[in-house]
Amino acid sequence: MAILNKIRQRSLILILVIALALFSFVIGDLFKNSDALTGGSQDVIATIEGTDINRNDFMQKVKNYQERFGGGQSSTQAMNAIYNQELRKVILDAEFNKLELSVEKDEMRDLLKTSFSSYPEFQDQNGSFDVNRLNAFIANLKDVQPESVQLSNFQVNYESWANNENTIASNAIQQSYFNMIKAGVGSTIAEAKDEYLGESKTVDISFVQIPYTSIADSLVKVTKSEVQDFIKKNKEDYQVEATNKIVYVEFKEEASKQDEDNIKAGLMALVNDKIEFNDITKATDTILGFNNATNIEDFINLNSDVKYSDTYLRASQLPAVAKDTLMNLDVGNYYGPYRDGEFFKLSKVVGIKQSADSSKVRHILIPYAGGNRADPSITKTRAQAQTTADSILAQIKGGTKFVDLLELSSDKVSNENDGEIEMAYNASFAPEFRAYGFENKKGDIAVVETSFGFHVIEVLEQSNFSKTIKIATLADKVEPSEQTLQDVFNKMSKFEIAARTGDFNTLAEERKLTAKPITFKELDETIPGLGSQREVVRWSFNDNTDAGDFKSFSIAGFGFIVAKLVEKNEKGLMNVEDASITAIPEIKKEKKAKMIREKISGSTVTDIAKNQGLSARTAAAVSMSNTTLSGAGVEPQVVGAAFGLKVGATSKPVNGVKGVYVLEVTKINEAPALDNYTSYVNRLNTARNGTIQSKIYQALEKSAVIEDNRAKTVY
Repeated sequence: MAILNKIRQRSLILILVIALALFSFVIGDLFKNSDALTGGSQDVIATIEGTDINRNDFMQKVKNYQERFGGGQSSTQAMNAIYNQELRKVILDAEFNKLELSVEKDEMRDLLKTSFSSYPEFQDQNGSFDVNRLNAFIANLKDVQPESVQLSNFQVNYESWANNENTIASNAIQQSYFNMIKAGVGSTIAEAKDEYLGESKTVDISFVQIPYTSIADSLVKVTKSEVQDFIKKNKEDYQVEATNKIVYVEFKEEASKQDEDNIKAGLMALVNDKIEFNDITKATDTILGFNNATNIEDFINLNSDVKYSDTYLRASQLPAVAKDTLMNLDVGNYYGPYRDGEFFKLSKVVGIKQSADSSKVRHILIPYAGGNRADPSITKTRAQAQTTADSILAQIKGGTKFVDLLELSSDKVSNENDGEIEMAYNASFAPEFRAYGFENKKGDIAVVETSFGFHVIEVLEQSNFSKTIKIATLADKVEPSEQTLQDVFNKMSKFEIAARTGDFNTLAEERKLTAKPITFKELDETIPGLGSQREVVRWSFNDNTDAGDFKSFSIAGFGFIVAKLVEKNEKGLMNVEDASITAIPEIKKEKKAKMIREKISGSTVTDIAKNQGLSARTAAAVSMSNTTLSGAGVEPQVVGAAFGLKVGATSKPVNGVKGVYVLEVTKINEAPALDNYTSYVNRLNTARNGTIQSKIYQALEKSAVIEDNRAKTVY
């Protein structure tokens, strides 16, 4: 009671404390989510040219996309696809609106005619498209909405029809837009002549190549400032998105040697009978082992991670690691435990026989509604189909000829061959169908159900017999024990604790772990070997994560990783370290070219070659469209210089791909003028039209104002 009185006396203080705690919680959340302060919205995926992409609509489209692909796309892949789709639509729609492009009513009817003229619902008695039938169909959809109506083989309602019309109209507008641009970028006769001359006019040259390799790399030094200057001069080549670099070490949850030994021992313990005390009967029971089990199928299914298969197998159907040994065992003998993939197995041969490699059967198929590949006209239920099949079997056993009942079969292909089918043991037939043909004797006949319906099957012939065996296999999946899992977790935890004060890479090396580097973009998701790991990417790009920070992550089906953020690189020009990989060779090439030029002496190709201790070379029929020099490779700069020279003239030194060149034109082979350059105009137009749409969109996207919030809203 005294305590309660004190609480009442201090209730105001408690209220203030609670209020302050709540206030700090809210304020803290506001600062964590800066959008709450800046006015940004977590419901906006992106803003493109002032148009917002709503989160809920976006995610619904992502869901529909994944369903359409049957789960074959990851969520990130689906989101990327829908984002690109939405981005394209918004950008193009903005252009269409500026130009006031639209589809008028008459044009829409023509488009619908093109799309639906083959549909019987919109054709008159002569098979011609009837616009009145189309209008009546649309009017009916509107009247019965939101109910659906049958159209050909699918159901449509007014909303889906309207969406389809919008898609057709949008495609038509898009095509008109691109056609207008194509009309303005056709090739000219002058361009066609240049194209012709580039192919047909050739020159013969003699040249000397002083390779860059003639100067050792050790003689050419490149400074950091020179790399920086090179990057600035070649900005387009060194623009990069924001990236983060991490290193991580792996802690795999995999079975230890002790775990594997325990699994194998557990399999062997199932071989012999064992005596157990029964708490209920207060007596000892004998539990039959693998040796003496009376029902082998029940024993395997009770004790194995892989169910029993009552099938005779050929050598090619047995585990590769065990097939040679198993095929040579007698009935009752064992092999194992042996490792087969993710299992340890103990196999016992329970049967040996000669089995056919090929079988000839005949059948009558009675399908039912909903069966695999069942024709829409099939109305029989499963029970009705089975009754029909049983009746056919009874008639055949009663003396009716099999072939006289083939007209009842839905398999019209085999009917043309008296219902007969020949198949190999590994042919791709329904498993139940194939099994009956091989596991029964010539003359046997029965009703067999498959996914296609009910078959009345008769075995006509079997041939090419070979040895097969039936095995009973105890399989235990190789998994780490609880102790091993705890050991892995402890190892990971100790590493994470040590990393707070020690060097990450040194700690990994001391523990014989491999520190693996990887660089992410903000919307990436995959770590090689670990699959989708968006959580790691999000952590590295979090505003509160700094270079040098580290964190552990649980990886489903794998174990753990501990990752350290090494560096954050902002969007813009590549940093000097990364750029050096490609920049330094180019800078060295420029410096070597200058050094080579300085030591060139002589006024002719022959003199220069002699002074450099090289041989002059020749190249015949060099053209602007083929810039390969025999023995030197592709050298567009050198070939371009050749076409600027007169016969007998010697060029100044030219910096090429592989060295510095001096060349002389020995002959110019002029191309005769053509009476007509239409074929070249058409070829150029075809080439341009093939790329114009993608280039137009790329230009529009590059100039568009885009605020991409995906990484903060849905990724």
